Amino acid sequence: MTVSHLSHLRQLQDENAKLKCMYADLVLMHHAFKEVVDRKL
Repeated sequence: MTVSHLSHLRQLQDENAKLKCMYADLVLMHHAFKEVVDRKL
């Protein structure tokens, strides 16, 4: 692999980690909202 390939791979890995973190935050928010809605019903 060339240096540019490795650099691009690293960028993709960083972006993937960021997206996984964003997804985890959304899952937590979803569960929190679901609990609030379930309590009101």
